[in-house]
Amino acid sequence: MTINQETGWNFDNSYTRLPKPFYTSQNPAPVRSPELVIFNEALAQSLGLNPVALQSEAGVQVFAGNQVPKGSSPLAQAYAGHQFGHINMLGDGRAILLGEQITPKGERVDIQLKGSGRTPFSRGGDGRATLGPMLREYIISEAMHALGIPTTRSLAVVSTGETVVRETGLPGAILTRVAASHIRVGTFQYAAGKGGDDNGDDLRALADYTIERHYPEIKKDEHRYLSFLKEVIKRQAKLISKWQLVGFIHGVMNTDNMTISGESIDYGPCAFMNEYDPTTVFSSIDTQGRYAYGNQPAIGGWNLARFAESLIPLLHENEEEAVKLAQDTISDYPEQYRRNWLMGMRAKLGLFHEAREDEALIENLLNMMKKYRADFTNTFRDLTYDSKEQSTLFQSEEFIQWNHEWQERLSNQEESEEASRQLMRSNNPVVIPRNHKVEEALEAAVNDGDYHVMEKLLNVLASPYELSPDKDEYCTLPAPSAKPYRTFCGT
Repeated sequence: MTINQETGWNFDNSYTRLPKPFYTSQNPAPVRSPELVIFNEALAQSLGLNPVALQSEAGVQVFAGNQVPKGSSPLAQAYAGHQFGHINMLGDGRAILLGEQITPKGERVDIQLKGSGRTPFSRGGDGRATLGPMLREYIISEAMHALGIPTTRSLAVVSTGETVVRETGLPGAILTRVAASHIRVGTFQYAAGKGGDDNGDDLRALADYTIERHYPEIKKDEHRYLSFLKEVIKRQAKLISKWQLVGFIHGVMNTDNMTISGESIDYGPCAFMNEYDPTTVFSSIDTQGRYAYGNQPAIGGWNLARFAESLIPLLHENEEEAVKLAQDTISDYPEQYRRNWLMGMRAKLGLFHEAREDEALIENLLNMMKKYRADFTNTFRDLTYDSKEQSTLFQSEEFIQWNHEWQERLSNQEESEEASRQLMRSNNPVVIPRNHKVEEALEAAVNDGDYHVMEKLLNVLASPYELSPDKDEYCTLPAPSAKPYRTFCGT
């Protein structure tokens, strides 16, 4: 490792010690006239970086890919993925991993440039990204972090001064993404498929590396690969339950977009649900609703089954026994997810302990919310602060009866009413990145070069659980529109 004293870059490159099929060495492609448009100073400091130096001309050149910092060993990662159910050999087609930053706390995180030019995995693409989608990822990933949901982070976005052609010409940009790692379910599918060697050594090397990096506590287990599968299932069950509890819709839950670390990754066609409806879909390419809000838990299980399949050669020398071990382990996922989700829903309703009637209480509320087209976030916010407006839901006879049952359930707890309120305040956000407010910020930035709208939005989203008057405009719903809201991948 070589520490750059001025900027604080402290790179190690452990991924390069994996077998060669997992990556290709590749420098970013230079851009014409980069300009820093947004920078995450707090994140930079936590990573041990010098915010002043990184915002200088030399720092911007690194974020643009025009300069490679000392100690970096840039590469593009290889991986596969089931995309809408169909397997493809993929890889970083427009991203370069600069290396792994070792933070002052000794943590290891990937530093990746997204939109940094063509690689051998570009599959005919231009390897570039446009400003709007990169700013969207910055907003959503930082909002997810503030909501307490494991996620990749955004360190900086630079405009490139170049035009990127999609349907029309758009301003180019590069995002600097920070992640626990970029190892995906698809990375293991690649290793188990034609990307790895025939004798399974590459798959084993990848598994051992990933265990050492993310699950070191199990590396001495007698059956460590089975323990590995169990731990990944545990993290994903918890992660997806957290998505559901705030109404987040990922939009493209392909296996190459599921990390082994348990972080949320890739914020292309993602969005947050307004009115509660399990069939909600925003992604323009999800025409069949495969990744609808209500389908996300089951898709998580489907993706994990693909992960388990890739580990079959490591689980047992007898393939039949290995398949049985994988199936038995995967069968635990639905209950793990359900348990996490119920625990979260109880917290949203101020309930500290399990009771037999809780599931019915929760499901009845959600059914009413769907029937009366109630806003997901605002309904729980109003329950939290007992500020029920004259909405159709709250005035219905069904809700009045439900509210009586809820109050009775709360009164049976040993904990005080104030303790229940505090539990609700900690689990029901006042604000989320409302889709129309995100679009408003992106339009001002991309079309007018005005970043004040985005900066104000980010400031509000940084404390989503705190009630304050300055958040009121960010809680309002969009005006009715004849057209449904649609999101796009940006590739």
